[in-house]
Amino acid sequence: MAEHIGLRLRQLRKSAGLTQEQLAERADVSVDVIARLEQRRKHSARLPTLHALAHGIGVEVTALMGDPPGIQANGSADPPQLVAVRRAIMPPLIGMPPEPADAGNLSLASVREELGEGWTLYHSAAFEDLMTVLPGTITNARLLASVGTADQRAAGQAALGKALQLGGHLAIRLGKSDLALTSLERAYTAAGESSDPLLAPMISNSVAWAYQRQNRLDDATGLAVYAADGVERDRIESTEQLRVWGGLIMSAATSAARSGDYTQADTMMTTAEKATENLAKLPPPEDGRMVSVFNRSSVRIERVRLAVQHGRPEEAIGLAKGMRLSQDTPPSWRTWLLLDVARAYTDVGNAESAVKTLESLRRMAPGWMRHHTLAVAIVTDLWNRPNHPPGLRSLARFLGVAE
Repeated sequence: MAEHIGLRLRQLRKSAGLTQEQLAERADVSVDVIARLEQRRKHSARLPTLHALAHGIGVEVTALMGDPPGIQANGSADPPQLVAVRRAIMPPLIGMPPEPADAGNLSLASVREELGEGWTLYHSAAFEDLMTVLPGTITNARLLASVGTADQRAAGQAALGKALQLGGHLAIRLGKSDLALTSLERAYTAAGESSDPLLAPMISNSVAWAYQRQNRLDDATGLAVYAADGVERDRIESTEQLRVWGGLIMSAATSAARSGDYTQADTMMTTAEKATENLAKLPPPEDGRMVSVFNRSSVRIERVRLAVQHGRPEEAIGLAKGMRLSQDTPPSWRTWLLLDVARAYTDVGNAESAVKTLESLRRMAPGWMRHHTLAVAIVTDLWNRPNHPPGLRSLARFLGVAE
């Protein structure tokens, strides 16, 4: 069972040597909210509140959010798979770097296929499997970036940048933000020496996400807007360009919302959603797995999430109703949508619809759900209410909320 957010809040506050009153003053959050969370009378909080509390304590917001871990954190040393990922991202400073397993059959096409499969694993939340294969992909790409003609090396740098970007995303999901930024910084360097002009703005989007996780919201917004302006300045004439630009606009909107400016965020999201209409007018990308996730479904999913996080459950339910997900919407986005809709139904008092939504989520991603704090918080909220709809007891037992 995932740890209650109030327990983490209390532990982090005490470690920082703060009283509830001092934290309330630093975070500009009422003492009552802090007390109710720590006493487990309140099971969740709006995301801007969590950002404010994290800022007041001086920790990353993920320390409070309790994202589903890709690996189980038990206080022991990093598992061998993660050590291998670290070594691939940061080869030894002295001595021989890791060597490809089968250098004789190495080619740009094979590494690109490895990258596509790696991103598929990532979007399916198969982090254990990804940790196993990613070190080899990074090592192979690093070799391609160092041999051959200038054009071949530039293509190899593009593959290396994409592999290190994937390493950064994986590290974020594992709660290793410093490793993530190291990987992304190296990815950005590779992008500058690559043959792909869109790689740098795509990696900028990833860095902005890492900044969001560290509560560096102004840095995240500024970076996303800057990169989006650069893509737009070069004229958007391809699906790849539009998807990268759209992903950056969504990122900037998310950062703005978490900074408390929901109106600006909603304007950005509306602009992004309208821009998805142009996707049908452009040829599809060569490999959609290698480009930012951006379509009408992804924008709508993010709008639902922001509405829920900012206390607008009716708006979230309205945005989600009748939504037809695009075929290329990754499983990770689908699971988030179900969780956010369940939260919205819970907030408006529709327990039956909340349970049905959670049952769909359990069928789709049981392991992901079991370790997610928000899923536990929703079921706990429902369990503490007088009327239990069919299916709630099974969910409560599954998540350890009830015996």
